[in-house]
Amino acid sequence: MIPVIALVGRPNVGKSTLFNRLTRTRDALVADFPGLTRDRQYGEGKVGGFPYIVIDTGGISGDEEGIDAEMARQSLRAIDEADLVLFIVDARAGLTAADEMIAQYLRVNNKPAQLVVNKTDGLDALSFSAEFYALGFAQEPWMIAAAHNRGVTSMITRLLTDLCGEPEEAALEEEPIEQGPLTEEQILAQDEQLETQSEKQLDRQIKIGVIGRPNVGKSTLVNRILGEERVIVYDQPGTTRDAISIPFERNGKPFMLVDTAGIRRRKNVTETAEKFSIVKTLQAIKECHVAIMVIDARTGLVEQDLHLLNFVLESGRAVVLAVNKWDHLDQEVRHSIKEDVNDRLGFIDYAATHYISALHGTGVGELFRSVEKAYRSSYSHWSTNRLTTLLQDVVAEHQPPMINGRRIKLRYAHQGGMNPPIIVVHGNQTQALPESYKRYLMNSFRKILKVTGTPLRFEFKSGDNPYAPKEKTGREQAKARQLKMTKEARTQRKQRRR
Repeated sequence: MIPVIALVGRPNVGKSTLFNRLTRTRDALVADFPGLTRDRQYGEGKVGGFPYIVIDTGGISGDEEGIDAEMARQSLRAIDEADLVLFIVDARAGLTAADEMIAQYLRVNNKPAQLVVNKTDGLDALSFSAEFYALGFAQEPWMIAAAHNRGVTSMITRLLTDLCGEPEEAALEEEPIEQGPLTEEQILAQDEQLETQSEKQLDRQIKIGVIGRPNVGKSTLVNRILGEERVIVYDQPGTTRDAISIPFERNGKPFMLVDTAGIRRRKNVTETAEKFSIVKTLQAIKECHVAIMVIDARTGLVEQDLHLLNFVLESGRAVVLAVNKWDHLDQEVRHSIKEDVNDRLGFIDYAATHYISALHGTGVGELFRSVEKAYRSSYSHWSTNRLTTLLQDVVAEHQPPMINGRRIKLRYAHQGGMNPPIIVVHGNQTQALPESYKRYLMNSFRKILKVTGTPLRFEFKSGDNPYAPKEKTGREQAKARQLKMTKEARTQRKQRRR
């Protein structure tokens, strides 16, 4: 059983910094002001053969109101889930009433806890930690400086040894499959490689990113899918700051749900924390397999929605559209919104659109059918024989145009990658192929191959022209220069004789 370790304490004592140290990531946002972390953030780590799970939490001060009360509630839930609690205090700030309140809560609930005195860099650790003995912990407090990684490794190794005993044997990692070169001679080998990769990927965990503008209902949708209040929901924009990854299972299939911070227009972003939140959101989009784009039905489509969708398409991610807050709308308003969505999102007509209410659960269950279908499409594999036959049929139905008296020829096609699927088409003069014909090919392939929910990219490559002059080698160029000089010398001698 992998142990679960919760990091708790007052705001701004260094919990997120320690979380990043223990997981060796930058998943948690870190800034020098209190209240940045709001939701529970889970991460995995391993040291000395011991795997473990770490939970980063928001600060607990004891006098929370509004959204701070929701943050404290999330922290208390993390304490209940944990096998071990690391109670972090600030050596520079000293002992406070909030520290005493948290220590009392841990004692009353009989949770295994260790006192960790952080920010001891540049201080006499023993002198500055003396007052924390008043909290009544039986074990000696751990003195660390998470920002400089002092004392962190020795602390976690000792705690895991006491908690788990002997470390587990390290598991052998799978070697990644190397991508074969895109040459004509090795297409069959690449086909086998992509087919194997496709079969493996379809059995793996599907990572779903929930994205959209602030206050469109992303966190409400995440909680509705999970069936619990996993992330904070509050009636103000910008509640979510981190990209919160949450693993779960549905009908025996593994999923990873990522709740992201809302992205506003650049001119409205002023706080540094929000800028980092946007970076985390954009990073989450690139790392997910399928993005659920949440749109607010009450405000309708706005320019920021289109900008965010454009980023998703450029990243090559599969996408499902969820128009939220559909409940309590008049029939006339609903009809107007549907027309607006159909007119303005014609460039992404391959994505499934669902009209839902995350608050009441209406239509949420149907999202997963579209998510799984989009995921399967993004990792589909087609043989070179099938793609080439399809290309010949499509070209026979509508020939490419003529360029400079010569018709563009498209010879064969093969698959060049997945997520998104890439079709590589070889022929002559493909660089002159007009955009309208490329769209014709894309739409025809998408319709026949039944690709839904994911972009389909085409790459066009031209072969060598057998009639083009070949570049001469160095020796051939020297002979040509010598021959030219000889001819000039003969011409000059003839002119002198005359």
